[in-house]
Amino acid sequence: MDMQQGSAPAPAKVSETAAPQNCQHEDVLNRIGQMTRSLHESLRGLGLDKLIEKTAHEIPNVMDRLNYVATLSEQAAQRVLNATDAAGPLQDQIDEKAKELAQDWQTALSASCSDDQYRQMADKTLGYLNEAQEVSQETKKYLLDIMMAQDFQDLTGQVIKRIIDLTRGVEQQLVQLLIDYAPQEIRRDAGSGLLNGPQIHPTGNPEVVADQEQVDDLLDSLGF
Repeated sequence: MDMQQGSAPAPAKVSETAAPQNCQHEDVLNRIGQMTRSLHESLRGLGLDKLIEKTAHEIPNVMDRLNYVATLSEQAAQRVLNATDAAGPLQDQIDEKAKELAQDWQTALSASCSDDQYRQMADKTLGYLNEAQEVSQETKKYLLDIMMAQDFQDLTGQVIKRIIDLTRGVEQQLVQLLIDYAPQEIRRDAGSGLLNGPQIHPTGNPEVVADQEQVDDLLDSLGF
């Protein structure tokens, strides 16, 4: 009886030790749940953006959105190349005829020409001017097509910005979660700079991360 009474408090110690661990695990699960909800809302927001709602049914996830951006960029580049290929020969044609006409006038002015010859030169010049006007209008259409091909940048820029914001937010939350539950020495070494994410202009600011090396070091130290 005495031995049984002496060993009775042992389960209570186990219970007291398990309670903080359970609370910690619940906290981790809650944080992950909040991140999942944030990710879900962000992805849904991408699909409802007014600038891309017309094509939302074609790009239901982030990977499709990136493919969509790549497709629009490729189409725009092809339009520019096609317009350039079409306008180039027209400009070459006008350039060649201008040189030919200039040479004819140079010959006519250096020699004695009859009225009929001058009249022929005038007709040829008038024909060139009319042709140059037509080519100019045609070239203007191709230039306009090149300009219109750049309208994809507004749409793709919005998509890319939203994806970048989403990725940065998820990364910051994941890094913060790792720091919160990392061993004390790793948490101290990590510092607050990890939470700033990669910086474009890190020079002169020791509190920011110049690239992903610090994040990689943290993951390596935790065994990931």
